[in-house]
Amino acid sequence: MRAAASARPGIWKRSHYLDKMTLKELVVAYFQYPAIVAYLALALGAFAIFAWQPAPLMPTLASVVVAIAFYPLAWYAIHRWVLHGRWMFKLKSFASTWKRIHYDHHQDPNHLEVLFGALYTTLPTVVVMLTPIGYLIGGVGGAAIAVGTGMLTTAFYEFCHCVQHLKYKPRNAWLADLKARHMAHHFHDESGNFGITNFFWDKIFGTYYDRPERTQKSPTVFNLGYTPEQAKRYPWVADLSGGVATGHPSQRDQS
Repeated sequence: MRAAASARPGIWKRSHYLDKMTLKELVVAYFQYPAIVAYLALALGAFAIFAWQPAPLMPTLASVVVAIAFYPLAWYAIHRWVLHGRWMFKLKSFASTWKRIHYDHHQDPNHLEVLFGALYTTLPTVVVMLTPIGYLIGGVGGAAIAVGTGMLTTAFYEFCHCVQHLKYKPRNAWLADLKARHMAHHFHDESGNFGITNFFWDKIFGTYYDRPERTQKSPTVFNLGYTPEQAKRYPWVADLSGGVATGHPSQRDQS
């Protein structure tokens, strides 16, 4: 079951599937996607505020480093305990959000439109988390540079995530390992390998795994625990999706 493509201009009038795209096609689509344009524009705006009220050098550097270092932990926590927490679909007020920002992505991991995060969730997260940290370090300038760095980091994460779903094997061993871990998260067992650009926090919290270590494929790898049985009790995601899809995405109709 596919998420319907949103009505967007130009290249985004049709759906895109990363397992059928080249890197060049991805780059073209990526820089035309509204959320990516928004991240880059907001980063420029934040840097303009920094230029207007700059922080001293050391607080500036500290704000940038903290923003970059904080991101993997924040992503790990949100990915594991919010998106995979199996509680959002049980609440009607959160069902549509969960469907958009993660259920649809696991239902069809290569569908580009639903791989990107939704601005109404990503922007508040970046601003709320990084503004007070940057402000405590360097005042208005520190907050601005931290938020700007967060926006660029978000765009970078989105691009790395896209690349991991392209149908190719990276020549670089490190990149190949990142891709293999993420593909295992999507196609073998969703209860581990929550990182995107690194798996440091997976190792710390014991969720890092190599595919041969888990011989049994998770039965909920594509539905995140939202089974037909759960749908009977909590029908809101199923109502929005037109039912509950089962089985491998390649065996479903790409419409």
